[in-house]
Amino acid sequence: MEQNTTILGIESSCDDTAAAILQQSNGKGVILSSVVSGQEDLHAAFGGVVPEIAARAHVERLDLCVEKAIADAQISLSEIDAIAVTAGPGLIGGVISGVMCAKGLAAGLNKPLIGVNHLAGHALTPRMTDGIAYPYLMLLVSGGHCQFLAVQSVEKFTRLGGTIDDAPGEAFDKTAKLLALGYPGGPLVEKAALAGDPARFKFPRPLLDRAGCDMSFSGLKTALRRARDQIVSEKGGISKQDRSDLCASFQMAAADTLAEKTRRACLAFLDLSKAHSPTIAVAGGVAANGVIRGKLEQVAKDAGFDFLAPPMKYCTDNAAMIAWAGLERFNAGYSDDMTLAARPRWPLDQSAAPMLGSGKKGAKA
Repeated sequence: MEQNTTILGIESSCDDTAAAILQQSNGKGVILSSVVSGQEDLHAAFGGVVPEIAARAHVERLDLCVEKAIADAQISLSEIDAIAVTAGPGLIGGVISGVMCAKGLAAGLNKPLIGVNHLAGHALTPRMTDGIAYPYLMLLVSGGHCQFLAVQSVEKFTRLGGTIDDAPGEAFDKTAKLLALGYPGGPLVEKAALAGDPARFKFPRPLLDRAGCDMSFSGLKTALRRARDQIVSEKGGISKQDRSDLCASFQMAAADTLAEKTRRACLAFLDLSKAHSPTIAVAGGVAANGVIRGKLEQVAKDAGFDFLAPPMKYCTDNAAMIAWAGLERFNAGYSDDMTLAARPRWPLDQSAAPMLGSGKKGAKA
């Protein structure tokens, strides 16, 4: 293995087309470029991501993102040592687009191909940005995922709990749609909540009466819809203040649920790892929510954990995290060939029981 390794990362699992160049020098990762082409304008009218539109946009943008990443890094294609790509889980059309692009580059350049689990990309991001050592506790909290993971090595992840239905980011987006706030919903719900009363509506804190770290957000979303419908029935409409109060009450219920489940996850992680200086890291777009982040930081402090949240540009979907995860796999001796398949489902913890059901294509999470 060369002292310096340069990795091209490609990410296209949802609605962000991304490419990045990362270089390892003396054991440390340096991000030479990171390009993300978002699709919010394409999906805003629908209040959520439309898979067919996302896949088409990936096909149109992938080569442009790769070209820009190489130009921004001021390197040539010949200087790339390996190509890492998200091979799942995700919207299958987008994942296929990225995998086929990576295969073409790997074949044309005669370079190693490394398939990366998108969730591993998020889970290993704190090692890229802060160089933390294994093991650590990871909370992935985004539009599509919500899991507590004990990250023990590049290939070993133990799931301590997760959502049994909607991810919190998905619940935020659906809340925004129910209240006609727009898309993406998370920032808009948080903004509206600033002027709201979080105690006006007594929304449920799902699964707090059940032991363990599993979560549920579908019932919370349903409770908000019923509260909205009742307001409309009584008043004939909904005011700006009603929207703010609904958002604030919803946000607080989600934050309280995540905080309590995080407290339990910290205890479970200590039982598993026996770590003397434990760290909890948080990644995903929902980690940007000020109320939720504040509660998580307090839980970490109370539990004796260091709290770490990578810069937001590396918390949301990006290709730098894929390049880093690919680099860690490459250094550990892993690589793939042209049979690498795109996977819509790909649990990180293969030994854990499926949380969201299973079928011919395997466990969802």
